[in-house]
Amino acid sequence: MKTLALHSIDKVDHLVQPEEFQEVTLKSSALDIFTDFKKHRPLMIDKNTLAVEAEKEMLRSHVKMKLVVDDNKEFVGLISFEDIASQNIVKLVANGYQRSELTVADLMTPRSVIKALDYEDVSKANIANLVDTLQQNGVQHCLVVDSTLHHIRGLISASDIARKLKLSISVMKAPSFIDIFKVIRGNL
Repeated sequence: MKTLALHSIDKVDHLVQPEEFQEVTLKSSALDIFTDFKKHRPLMIDKNTLAVEAEKEMLRSHVKMKLVVDDNKEFVGLISFEDIASQNIVKLVANGYQRSELTVADLMTPRSVIKALDYEDVSKANIANLVDTLQQNGVQHCLVVDSTLHHIRGLISASDIARKLKLSISVMKAPSFIDIFKVIRGNL
């Protein structure tokens, strides 16, 4: 058996991240910025979670959106940080709801109104195609469905695109696809 030598790390000053090795450009495959639920567990929250608890959890974990599931872990909608921390709560409180009793289900976007991209289309597109398409809708997140297998396959996030393309977009708010589109068009 061979014993390996241990080395001092006092002269090592950089922690490597996967993004540093993958050069992503507008011409890269859209799959390069796609969060595939076959490889990554979706970020989920129960529909009965109190909105104040969901807000705290999203702040603590730096998450801007979660998939809302029912008691059987089936998808029922999306909740974004903006949904929880926005005028939606003020409107419901003005209509007699108690802020402390509001749940994720009261504030989420229900699946019946959510539009998604098809995985087959995304697999044939590049990032520029994706940004051009999604900026028209002004959304920060877009689900991707596999219509052949009838399931939600993954997610595309404006924040992920901005980070992987190394775009300088304000981090004070989560970038939308419109923000990314403006930066890209400004750089052309």
